Amino acid sequence: MIQTEDKHAHVLVSVDVVVLTLVERELNVVLVQRARAPFAGVWALPGGYIHADEDADAKASAARVLRTKAGMEGAYLEQLATFTGPARDPRGWSVAIAYCALIPLESLPTQRADLKVVPVHAVGQLPFDHAQILQAALARVRSKSQYSSLPVHFCGDAFTLPQLQQVYESILGESLNKVSFRRKMDEMQLLEPVPGALQGGGAHRPAQLYRVRPAFRQELALSTRGL
Repeated sequence: MIQTEDKHAHVLVSVDVVVLTLVERELNVVLVQRARAPFAGVWALPGGYIHADEDADAKASAARVLRTKAGMEGAYLEQLATFTGPARDPRGWSVAIAYCALIPLESLPTQRADLKVVPVHAVGQLPFDHAQILQAALARVRSKSQYSSLPVHFCGDAFTLPQLQQVYESILGESLNKVSFRRKMDEMQLLEPVPGALQGGGAHRPAQLYRVRPAFRQELALSTRGL
């Protein structure tokens, strides 16, 4: 019996996650130090293989990667794009399903030597095609921030309207008109005041604290399910 060589090479399937946060009104990305080859010891985006025996889907894989490799839970998570080809990984032809995660700075794990937060403009060289994935995530976040409630995921449970406006401005890189911004928030009907909750403003009047309305909380929670 003549045996023929299998011409279909094994394809590597993984997930990579761009985790963005705001530090002093500047977009930062979370990097982890790789423990294994290739690029052992190099700082990279959190990523890993899909575990077919335990991951329900690619989003579950991304959530597991964040939990196990970055000690991170509760981040907003959405699928970004798929990156493929024979050159992106020295181990062979690969498929990477990329996700974008947004998280408030105070929710990041602390005191981890294998994790660091870097301004997106100062990231430098990244392994694989992680620089391309990062740029795709930044473009997505900046685009959606022009018309959606996406930036609220950088905030904690309660925040003032000026704080939320600063978040939008930090992402978009431009100043926003206060009246127009508040009108936009009213049109979205996303927020409600926290009863009796004010934040001291020093020499200024205390500012009302807001939170996401109950009608939207479930929708936002669905975006983090499995984390």
